[in-house]
Amino acid sequence: MHLPGCLRKGRTFRLAREQGLSNGKAYILLKNIQHVLIDLTLLMSTERKSILSMGLTAKAGSKNMSAPKISGYLKSDAGIILVPVCLIMLAELLLLAGREYISIWMHVGIVMLLAFATTFVHKRELTMVFQALMLLSLLRLVNISMPVFFEKTLYIFVFTYAPLLIPIIIVLRAQDFRFSWRISEEMKRNRILYSLIAVIAAVAIAEGEYAIIEAGYLIPDLSFSSLLQLSIVMIFFVGLVEEIIFRYILQTRLEQVLGTWPALLTASILFGVMHSGYGTIYEVLMTGIAGLVIGYLYVRTRSLYLITLIHGLTNVFLFGIIPHLGPGLGLL
Repeated sequence: MHLPGCLRKGRTFRLAREQGLSNGKAYILLKNIQHVLIDLTLLMSTERKSILSMGLTAKAGSKNMSAPKISGYLKSDAGIILVPVCLIMLAELLLLAGREYISIWMHVGIVMLLAFATTFVHKRELTMVFQALMLLSLLRLVNISMPVFFEKTLYIFVFTYAPLLIPIIIVLRAQDFRFSWRISEEMKRNRILYSLIAVIAAVAIAEGEYAIIEAGYLIPDLSFSSLLQLSIVMIFFVGLVEEIIFRYILQTRLEQVLGTWPALLTASILFGVMHSGYGTIYEVLMTGIAGLVIGYLYVRTRSLYLITLIHGLTNVFLFGIIPHLGPGLGLL
């Protein structure tokens, strides 16, 4: 359960050739896109803080200001958030339909639109949602444009997800997040139960995804060394990065505007459509359901540790254990 790079494995520069670009020019273009996006993220963080401070000063100096109606704010804010959410969904559905070039430039436009929106929208709750949504498009663009350095596919994930820690840290600091694994006292007392929940959820999701995409294995065997490498990459790179983006930041910020259950549903739908690179609507639906399960567990526990473990273990089973043992872990 990771975001696939739709231009990898023999298709890396097919799209570029269709547009009349050489491999070298296409590579330079994609690398330039990455640098521009990082610059926009930095600009977004700086400008948002400046405008927010101006807005707070003006608000503090005003008198007899009537309190706004909560219901009106919720309706207007939900409508504003719906625009970039629908644009991201459209970009991903274009990817699903094989229109990769249009999808790429739509995501570039979305990042630029949200970066500028954060400088003009003074409401903190909205700007924080915009920043979270920016991370989704950045995730897709980095995932697509990262060149292949190694023949071993497993290592590609490190070079794809590690650079995303830069915009993630920028957003976390801009939004005053205090990064914490948060292992509650209840989880400590019932660690065996929660460990079983993590494993069962991971196996169930992985089996469902394997039935759809029939993923190939990323490790040559099931030796301790191979499983350790796979676990480190899938838990501490893929699982951690995606769960910080989709649950820890996006779902949390959507809750502040939409409420708990609409936020859970919205984040899960986005999580599903962001897997359009696999080229099948069934995988989109399956990962959307997986997003609901993981998101619900996050609502109940608020534990980044738990959801990262579930996500990482899902990928370990999907790309390591099940391909070697077969569906049902070889028991069926």
